[in-house]
Amino acid sequence: MPEWLLWAAAVALAVAAGWAWNEWRRGARDDAPRRRERPRTRPGRGTASPGGPGRSTAPPRPRTAERAPAGAPRPGEIWWADVPYADGTGSKVRPCLVLRADARGADVLKITSQDKSGRDDHVRIPTREWDPGADHDSFVDLAEPAHVPLVGFSRHAVACDPALWRRIRRLPHLPGA
Repeated sequence: MPEWLLWAAAVALAVAAGWAWNEWRRGARDDAPRRRERPRTRPGRGTASPGGPGRSTAPPRPRTAERAPAGAPRPGEIWWADVPYADGTGSKVRPCLVLRADARGADVLKITSQDKSGRDDHVRIPTREWDPGADHDSFVDLAEPAHVPLVGFSRHAVACDPALWRRIRRLPHLPGA
């Protein structure tokens, strides 16, 4: 067998392995349920991809005409709020990450101190800078956002870590993502 044929086979195998790896990684992201698709670029903003060079890491402004009042929760901030339970039977004051806010309230992701490291629908978040009494990190629940009226927010904790905020904003199933 000619030597060049062995090299060609090795290159073909390497390309196939790279393609398979990429498809496997993409499949993990595509398994998440999607509410809506958004184009990757915005009109008049060039063709840079989200999070690319020159892209701001500041949290996005609310998209509705009803702006949240000054001092109200803003996207990308962590607040202590009275967050309703998913089943509607009550609520609990807990930390939460604000996804979207307007004059009526905000969509938030709950933050729990329970260890959820083995789950795909939770992301670890450092807590020591906004909860000095914490002896371990907490977890953001990515499964389903909750709506909290403005009166339910009690105090601002801290702005979310920019890298974590970018990661959460890219999740296609979340509002404003």
